Amino acid sequence: MKVLVPLKRVIDYNVVVQIDSSQKNVVTDHVKMSINPFDEIALEEAVRLHESGVIDEVVVVSVGSELSQEQLRQGLAMGAHRAILISCDDAVANDPLSVAKILSTLVTRDDYDFVLMGKQAIDNDCNQTGQMLAGLLKWPQATFASKISFSTDEISVSREVDGGLDNISCQLPAVVTVDLRLNDPRYISLPNIMMAKSKPLQVESLDDLKLNLTPCLKRISLEFPQPRTSGEIFTDFDLFVKKLDEEEVWR
Repeated sequence: MKVLVPLKRVIDYNVVVQIDSSQKNVVTDHVKMSINPFDEIALEEAVRLHESGVIDEVVVVSVGSELSQEQLRQGLAMGAHRAILISCDDAVANDPLSVAKILSTLVTRDDYDFVLMGKQAIDNDCNQTGQMLAGLLKWPQATFASKISFSTDEISVSREVDGGLDNISCQLPAVVTVDLRLNDPRYISLPNIMMAKSKPLQVESLDDLKLNLTPCLKRISLEFPQPRTSGEIFTDFDLFVKKLDEEEVWR
């Protein structure tokens, strides 16, 4: 069984994000970039499934600029067998439907059995690509997985919901998106980093995939949220209720 794991290059989650002067993008110059944390968890799970004999090959793919090769090499160092970079501009790479179409083309062309991916990217928090990919492929999907198990041609997934755990199963092939509690990604050792340099990394363009994509999303502007005002302490209950009514917080 062959699994595809998409990886997105994002600003490291420890970095304080700054908006550039155009008010349309964030500052990325001299900023630490990393694998999207949810994608890293998906890759860790794929590598564990390979180590347990469930999966034969783990392939990582990134959609974006040539700089994404750094994150793909990290994925190879974690245990992926080979990597694919779909080179395109940022407008396409940040449009969930465009990325889903690219992944759908790859899955169909290379005959993958399973797609394991993060539930969302921490830069735009769209949480749409996995669901759109499943729709384009007409595959079953299981989202927000906190536990995964296999049996023959079926996958079982536990999902955390407001009321507790939701346990579902679906037939393979399928698309599964993962949540933070699924696992803790491994530390990448120096020998594995060195070995990753010799693993294959294939670079393709949208023309190679015979795709001509027009992003559906357009970023108008970016701005920081308004700072939260300090709370007000009441010692008089009647005054508290009056204040609630005046500010219409019930409506």
